[in-house]
Amino acid sequence: FDIDANGIVNVSARDKATAKEQQITIQSSGGLSDSQVEQMVRDAEAHAASDKNRKELIECKNEADTLLYSADKNITEHSANLPTDIVDGIKAAQLELRTAMESESDVEAMKEKINALQQAVMKIGEALNKKAGAGGAEGAGATYEGEEVPKKEGEEKKEGEEKK
Repeated sequence: FDIDANGIVNVSARDKATAKEQQITIQSSGGLSDSQVEQMVRDAEAHAASDKNRKELIECKNEADTLLYSADKNITEHSANLPTDIVDGIKAAQLELRTAMESESDVEAMKEKINALQQAVMKIGEALNKKAGAGGAEGAGATYEGEEVPKKEGEEKKEGEEKK
């Protein structure tokens, strides 16, 4: 058998005893015509803008879903250590974002709500860092970036011995 570049299959067989030969050609009959292909291309070009908007809306909704999940998780993990105004601000931003997601009409409004929720969630880290900073800075051995730690007398001697 032989398959050419157009997908046409040529099959031939010969009986050795009688020397008879049979041949058949198989070709596709269910393909699209050129006019059908051209129509599909025209339709794709005509709907390109709406497809782009739909893709952007779906990506925005996915980002919003991820952020909502992350915010819920952070609230449940850290709610005991957070002021109520921060928790209430996050919950309000979540509600606004969910409302924007349900409308599905304005991608820009949804992006604004996503940014608002991101800013609210960032306050969790700020609040936790302030709380940890207030308790941790008082402890002994706290150093700041670039600050040298004074060495004890015993450590200086050990280092001097290693350099010899």
